[in-house]
Amino acid sequence: MADASLKFLSARDVKGPSPLVVIENEAEPRLVVDDPLPEPLSHGRVFIQYRTENIRIVPVFGKGALDVSPRIGHLHITVDDLPWHFVDASGETLIVVGLTPGRHRILVELADPTHGVITSETIEFVVPNTD
Repeated sequence: MADASLKFLSARDVKGPSPLVVIENEAEPRLVVDDPLPEPLSHGRVFIQYRTENIRIVPVFGKGALDVSPRIGHLHITVDDLPWHFVDASGETLIVVGLTPGRHRILVELADPTHGVITSETIEFVVPNTD
């Protein structure tokens, strides 16, 4: 018999709103980016976990997707202030490999389906010398 004092989270508590129902007056999107995971970083691999609120990360682009509810978007990733970025729409852990040992920074931008930046976070870290 289950302990009545335990409260279980509902599917909505964990997964958020259903993508099948329009949300009126959606809250502003939010981006939370963690520092790289220590174990892979100790081997020169950068694994960055992130999460979003009030927006789903999906590979859908274009002006027509601006009217989708719940809101959708993707990420722009810029490494070390390079003049270009790559796009991630997987919703999974970001992985960057091949960085030289030393200090680096990664800009993670949350973007709408037309690539308009909504918000961003920058993380700085050191890739150790693995020789």
